[in-house]
Amino acid sequence: MKKHLTAAIFALSIIVAAAILGNAIINRNKKSGTVDVTGLGEQNFSSDLVVWEGNFSRESYDIKDAYADLEKDRKAVTDYLVKKGIPTEQIIFKAVNTNPRYQQNYNSSGNYMGQTFLGYELNQSLQIESKEVEKVDQISREITELLLQGVRFYSQPPRYYYTKLESLKIEMISKATEDARLRAERIAENSGSKLGKLISANMGIFQITGQNSAEDYSWGGTLNTSSKEKTASITMRLSYSVK
Repeated sequence: MKKHLTAAIFALSIIVAAAILGNAIINRNKKSGTVDVTGLGEQNFSSDLVVWEGNFSRESYDIKDAYADLEKDRKAVTDYLVKKGIPTEQIIFKAVNTNPRYQQNYNSSGNYMGQTFLGYELNQSLQIESKEVEKVDQISREITELLLQGVRFYSQPPRYYYTKLESLKIEMISKATEDARLRAERIAENSGSKLGKLISANMGIFQITGQNSAEDYSWGGTLNTSSKEKTASITMRLSYSVK
């Protein structure tokens, strides 16, 4: 009797072990379905802040004369900008740069013979930061009118920015996420499956390029400052389970 009981227990153990092993093999071979998608969020916008810089200079053998002439130019520049509608508090003049000028002398054999002092060059730059983008943009193109007054003014291209960039970025993330979700749903439907839970979400690089430009995206992110009209874009990579 004992022998029959032991044999029965042994046989039952083999059946249970086989069932467990079989179930383990089935679970091991069963793969969880996932779908990976990338969504894009884009938004066109206009810059609401402009930063414009320019500089003017004077030269003279006597540094006092050069500085006096530069002061006259500074007044002429200020009067011109105020007349054009720029508040005086927005006109930021930077420190005067003083550079002595020399001429290098060589003899007919090409040997260096020392240098001759030619005088001083004084240079001063200014910067205007304003939310009146169109006005400053126009002034930056018309500022050469100062040449008629004898002011050697050199204008730099304006730089254009957007002060609500963080809010815009959040909006772009939302658009990119929604775009990715719709793509995932479409893929799941086409494969006869249903979209499950979101497994992971990874944000791409935030890019700002000029509208209708041929600018390339960069791995570190592009930040266009040369165009008033810009396009912001961002990508979101989502991974969903499917069932």
